Amino acid sequence: MNTEILGVVLQVVLLVAISWPLGRYIAKVYKGERTLLDFWAPVERKIYKICGIDPAEEMNWKQFLKALLTVNLFWFFWGMILLVCQGWLPLNPDGNAGQTPDQAFNTCISFMVNCNLQHYSGESGLTYFTQLYVIMLFQFVTAATGMAALAGIFKAMAGKTVQTIGNFWVYLVKSVTRILLPLSLIVGFILILNGTPMGFDGKQTLTTMEGATQEISQGPTAAIVPIKQLGTNGGGYFGSNSSHPLENPNYLTNATECWSILIIAMSMVFALGFYLQRKKLAAWIYGVMLAAFLTTVCFSVHFEMQGSEQIAEMGISQEIGSMEGKEIRNGSAGTALWAMVTTVTSNGSVNGMHDSLTPLTGMLTMLNMQINCWFGGVGVGFMNYYTFIIIAVFISGLMVGRTPEFLGKKIEAREMKIAVIVALLHPFVILTGTALSSFLAAHSPELASAWLNNPSFHGFSEMLYEYTSSAANNGSGFEGLVDNTPFWNISTGIVLILSRYLPIVGQVAIAGLLAQKKYIPESAGTLKTDTGTFSLMTFAVIFIVAALSFFPALTLGPIADTLSF
Repeated sequence: MNTEILGVVLQVVLLVAISWPLGRYIAKVYKGERTLLDFWAPVERKIYKICGIDPAEEMNWKQFLKALLTVNLFWFFWGMILLVCQGWLPLNPDGNAGQTPDQAFNTCISFMVNCNLQHYSGESGLTYFTQLYVIMLFQFVTAATGMAALAGIFKAMAGKTVQTIGNFWVYLVKSVTRILLPLSLIVGFILILNGTPMGFDGKQTLTTMEGATQEISQGPTAAIVPIKQLGTNGGGYFGSNSSHPLENPNYLTNATECWSILIIAMSMVFALGFYLQRKKLAAWIYGVMLAAFLTTVCFSVHFEMQGSEQIAEMGISQEIGSMEGKEIRNGSAGTALWAMVTTVTSNGSVNGMHDSLTPLTGMLTMLNMQINCWFGGVGVGFMNYYTFIIIAVFISGLMVGRTPEFLGKKIEAREMKIAVIVALLHPFVILTGTALSSFLAAHSPELASAWLNNPSFHGFSEMLYEYTSSAANNGSGFEGLVDNTPFWNISTGIVLILSRYLPIVGQVAIAGLLAQKKYIPESAGTLKTDTGTFSLMTFAVIFIVAALSFFPALTLGPIADTLSF
């Protein structure tokens, strides 16, 4: 077997093997059962005491959402102030200036909603202070927010007829202390041992082999990269993200970081099964997600390893695949795997330039984000799938003449309206934003030349990708787009807000409303949701509603780009 393909296979096998026990552990954490990390309990009690939180207090779904939105609003203002004023704050040995208000708005919103869309270069656009007290802090908070929201939905789904869905603050704190922080420490040690910098010295001046001088940025990289990956955040410490040799020095760190992106998102599906004591349901959901993910991996690895016909015609060997925009230490297959892992989740970190992927691989990265529920972000990935389960249950019930029920609760008009709004919001904001930017670029040659480094179909793909990445809370980009402008900062910022908070509000509301309903025991007339047939139905609903909504846009972009050669 080709060694590159073997590396891909081993990484996928390791992900699947570890997601089962980690999912069981996560379920125990959220159910309040004993775990090996119970020594964190005194620290957690201290946090509750300082913050005036009663960990025994139960919240209904409205109180739960109020707490979630309040803490996010607070941290938004915190981030805005620090980013604009960072030039005057400590830990700034390189003398980096503060961000402009529109760029600070985009950066703050982007990291607040777990997207990490970066319209700046990490080593020059931020200081060590804001890297730690805005970027790294937000990456813990926002990942834990998504995980806490899912924990509340778990409790709502497990309840028979209940008015409360748990305590948001407890779920938030435990997500950090029991899951994110321990895993981050393990990954961080691996990175440090392999050469990732961890310190507060300024830029280092070196003399190259050609005799020229070059300044190398350093800083607390190893502290930030682990949570960037584990929390499906993705914001690179350096401008080139994990294609930078200090952020991702070798194949071991590459595999570790790639594994970190997907492991918690995958484990959350198994956590559902352990929490609800419905392992068969979780296994079918996991199977659908894994099959969809592996399909994209197989196609993307094939496309990237076969190389580019156009470059081959120039007499350049393509035996090692299409290597434009890729690092030799990662290889074409390793880059293709990362591209699928980072877009099948809401991570968005890159170890190669997505703008240089073959057009069909670029299409798959966009399609992953447009569907936005194959594992997805930590917590919110399954929540997006949950929306489609509600729609699939309702449609299936109508088709076979049975009352739409899920886990013993009737699906009625109110839940369906919320689910449909959430499902259609995603394509609406992406296609509306792309249409607006395309209209402006088409009617203003000055804007087109200022925004786009590539014309025609590929230029359209760059704009489509930017809004897709924003709406999917992903953050990666086709970097041929010049995006640090007031238009892109503000327009993508609006998309970020709508696409993060409206779905979370809708999904938690659905779970809370269903939790309050009378529990109906399963009978011979109950529609089974833990079967292969229903799983295929859910896949069909996702494909029709999510994937086909984008087919015309994909035709104008990457598909036309492929056929034009």
